[in-house]
Amino acid sequence: MEATMARKALILSMTMGLASLIVIHVYGENSPVGQFSGNHYRDHLRKIQEFKASLQRRDLASLPPSSISPSPSPSYAPPPTATSSPRVYHVTSYGADPTGKTDSTEALLKAMSDAFEGPSDGSLMQGIANLGGAQINLEGGNYMISRPLRFPAAGGGNLLIHGGTLQASDDFPADGYLIDLSASSSSSSFNYEYITLKGLLLDSNYRGGGISVVNSLRTSIDNCYIAHFNTTGILVQGGHETYIRNSFLGQHITAGGDPGERDFSGTAISLIGNDNAVTDVVIFSAAIGIMVSGQANTLSGVHCYNKATGFGGTGIYLKLPGLTQTRILNSYLDFTGIVAEDPMQLVISNCFFLGDGFILFKSINGIVKGVNIVDNMFSGSDKGIEIVQLDQSNGPFKQIDQVVVDRNNVNGMNTRATVARGSAQGNGTSWTVDFNPVLLFPNLINHVQYSFISSGTSFPNHAVRNVSGNRVVIESDVAAPSSVFVMVDQGLASSS
Repeated sequence: MEATMARKALILSMTMGLASLIVIHVYGENSPVGQFSGNHYRDHLRKIQEFKASLQRRDLASLPPSSISPSPSPSYAPPPTATSSPRVYHVTSYGADPTGKTDSTEALLKAMSDAFEGPSDGSLMQGIANLGGAQINLEGGNYMISRPLRFPAAGGGNLLIHGGTLQASDDFPADGYLIDLSASSSSSSFNYEYITLKGLLLDSNYRGGGISVVNSLRTSIDNCYIAHFNTTGILVQGGHETYIRNSFLGQHITAGGDPGERDFSGTAISLIGNDNAVTDVVIFSAAIGIMVSGQANTLSGVHCYNKATGFGGTGIYLKLPGLTQTRILNSYLDFTGIVAEDPMQLVISNCFFLGDGFILFKSINGIVKGVNIVDNMFSGSDKGIEIVQLDQSNGPFKQIDQVVVDRNNVNGMNTRATVARGSAQGNGTSWTVDFNPVLLFPNLINHVQYSFISSGTSFPNHAVRNVSGNRVVIESDVAAPSSVFVMVDQGLASSS
């Protein structure tokens, strides 16, 4: 009996091997090179297994029942899984409505709470738990909310919210923000650290603002579209190092030339804190594009066409009298301009001002110090508008030091500068060069350099005799046909 079973097992093995060779050989001869796909392989493997099973059934049928021992059914082992679940929280699994027809506030808050209270890997700043890169995934949905989305408490970081639309309901608080990174109390010196908001469209429905970041550290707002705010699109208050980049903000959705532009209100971005950066951002409607009330901020690649200056709008407003410490670089002020109160340590460079956009220094305590406005382009409509202007309604500027307004190219507007050059020719003993059409500050010349060229036979003595009223007067002791070339500078204060 055992010999018979051994012979049958040997025959079965040889038959299986031959069948496999036949199937694979036939498939290889009739298949184009490079088309041996996983689907074809699995199909032929399934046929081989079926053939093997049929042979086993025929063989077992010839054996007595007592000689058949049970064997486990073939099964496929499941793929290995991580020891812990991924930290991705899909909001629809919490009941959020991705169609925006019903209120998703509670579901979104629950997802935020679970993400915030999930496992942590040590800490970031003292008192801030590292949430390990947890993600709140909005799954491309449109979610209506009736109150601000806040974390359950302060003290968390390394978390991402991304990929969807949030829209305020008709009863959303008028002073609220769709996403509110604030907390009533915190055990750390900061509320949150390294929170990233990315790929979001926020529609405030003219009910409050878009994003509020309060006393937080290293926050990123990236690739966001924020519209229909009636207060502030993005508010940054306190904290450090909030980076806003690659984003679009507007109270009304428009692309310029809007018939209701005169009525635009609100502020797109308000920086009431230090060490922040706004990079590659477009602001297409708001009364004020960016309001800066904190030091050491950088604005670069910003395009403001939020509300024309002629309609009362301001592209960038620097409300930091006496300690500005702001850099505005490579930006585009489109029919709007920049206002700086008592500017101190301010750089505006490589920017383009279109449509009579200009820079205004507004006197609060009469201070302007450490200001560089260089290498910009200004384009206007030949209406006699000056590229840099002074508002001295609160009193004149009295402390003027280290101010350089120079090397700007101008078309269709009037140049203003702190450095100017001029000349005068004549046969006499006095030559006057008037710098009032160019110099920015009235009645202020701190330094004068000049050259005196005489074509006569005499060798006159000459000297600067007067620099009042932004005019330079040069006189000689004898009459001579001469030319004078003069350079003046307002920016450097006289030595005491």
